Amino acid sequence: MERKQARDQPNMLDKCLRILRAFDGGAQQLRLSDLARRTSLPLSTVHRLANSLVEQRLLAQDDGGYQLGIGLFELSSLVSVEQELRVAARPFLQDLFMATHETVHLGVREGADVVYVEKIHGHSDLGLPSRVGGRLPLGCTGIGKALLAFSGEEVRAEYLQRPLRAITNKSIVDPERLERELAEVRATGLAFEREEATLGRECVAAPVLVQGVAVAAMSISVPVSAYRMPQLAAAVKTSALGLARHLRTARERRQPPGEEMFG
Repeated sequence: MERKQARDQPNMLDKCLRILRAFDGGAQQLRLSDLARRTSLPLSTVHRLANSLVEQRLLAQDDGGYQLGIGLFELSSLVSVEQELRVAARPFLQDLFMATHETVHLGVREGADVVYVEKIHGHSDLGLPSRVGGRLPLGCTGIGKALLAFSGEEVRAEYLQRPLRAITNKSIVDPERLERELAEVRATGLAFEREEATLGRECVAAPVLVQGVAVAAMSISVPVSAYRMPQLAAAVKTSALGLARHLRTARERRQPPGEEMFG
């Protein structure tokens, strides 16, 4: 009996994670039938596990369906690297928002996705699929392109070899075209997204570089009608450079004497 329970536990954990990951892509609320469809699990299984997740506050429930629960955000605050990055980046993001009054993001790469670590909502933030803790394909976002361009060659090659996912009909699905864009990002230090994640929205992003590697990236997202490339590009690049200097200085202060930085 104990052996059977031990075998069932990983299986149950996998199913719970599939339910939580059903919210990937920006879904704010899902019905029970939506969760069953997205996870390919039986409705009765989803109902039982979703209720357990609600009890643990990892999901919340109301008449409209299920949402991600506050317990997830409490757990996320314990992830030291992302939390340290958020704290360090917040003043730079706030300055960027005050200068533009548009939506600003901070993201990191995880596998083939960008994971949003912080977001400040702008005055025109309507219909954006991004949310803190959410993820989108690297190739469909400005932040993702900035991260991918300054990742290792093996990471880029692996990403470009797989089928490219599309969010809108303007998402780039041609690997050669995306590879050319990434080369331009490396040359200019700026990445652009043109209605590839949300129709009617464009963004410009810049990598946060530490020793030539993007540890994060920042972006400004605006309606197409409000796109002012030179001003926005200069603003986001300045903020990304400022955060990069701050992170390097902080690491130097923590570095023990006689040890090589980032070694």
